[in-house]
Amino acid sequence: MIELLRELVEIESPTGDTAEIQVRVERELRELGARVEVRGDHLYAELDGEGAPLLLLGHVDTVWPRGTLDRLPFRVEGDRAYGPGTYDMKAGLVILFEGVRRARTVRALRIVVNADEEIGSLGSRPLLEEAATGAAAALVLEGSSDRAHVKTFRKGIGRFRLRVRGLAAHASTPQEGVSAIHELAHQILDLYDLQGSGVTVSIGTVTGGTRENVVAAEAEAVVDVRVPTLEDRDRLEAALDELGPHLPGAEVELSGRWTRPPLVSTERTQVLFEAAREHGRELGLELEAHGAAGGSDGNLVGHVVPVLDGLGAVGAGAHADDEHVLISSLDERAELLARILRDPGV
Repeated sequence: MIELLRELVEIESPTGDTAEIQVRVERELRELGARVEVRGDHLYAELDGEGAPLLLLGHVDTVWPRGTLDRLPFRVEGDRAYGPGTYDMKAGLVILFEGVRRARTVRALRIVVNADEEIGSLGSRPLLEEAATGAAAALVLEGSSDRAHVKTFRKGIGRFRLRVRGLAAHASTPQEGVSAIHELAHQILDLYDLQGSGVTVSIGTVTGGTRENVVAAEAEAVVDVRVPTLEDRDRLEAALDELGPHLPGAEVELSGRWTRPPLVSTERTQVLFEAAREHGRELGLELEAHGAAGGSDGNLVGHVVPVLDGLGAVGAGAHADDEHVLISSLDERAELLARILRDPGV
């Protein structure tokens, strides 16, 4: 498993440049006996078996550009394996393959390994929803921060761009213009006022203006909004629609979309989790259901099937230079997955 992890990490695969690693993943799936279809940049696989299929989800793309390995090579130090993409989520793929291999399950399986998760799974979303249709449950191989943690809910995510248009003027006569930056400052405060009860708003970037002695005619901000429930999403959507200018003569335009709906835990999710918890106890684990503010492909299929997420490797440092997984978690999580595949409780 460590050698396969090394191999996958050393095939650099930033979003948009994943053809090489998908060839390697396809080979691994075929060695498991799966029928594999290449769907654009993505892979869809099936293994025959009884009952409504279980859906396994993983992704090959990372946030790391080619050449990162020169600076951050794969390395093992004690119980930690470091390298770009180890935790998010190439170790999860290793666990997926090993779990299926160990399960020798009679349950039908579907597997989607997509190539655009890091940018919101915009191209693979139809495939994910198609694969979830008729499935009994979805198991997501994203990583976990603790060996006893799995995820049963995640926040929904919206990405928006707020553009403000004003009127340019000389800085010595600001009353003759309308400052887009001044207006944007009002808008940013309005956006932050929408936070609360689990809702978060983050202004990621702000740009605007041309020179220090010119009243800014244009400005914009990129906004990240995260919501725990569908009701919160609807409330925030209405509030965003009501944004309007504070300064006479200013114009405000909001664009963007909700990239992932909230993943909400349901009674069916609880049945799936309870089965997993029993399997965990056999391995000396007392699994706990947790949530996450970050999204995954589980968000995109949660309206179709119950989802158990965070079944991948235990580690930390996603998208950071110290990204790593605990080597000891590979075997433990592969065995947990195998037992869930044999008896998922649904």
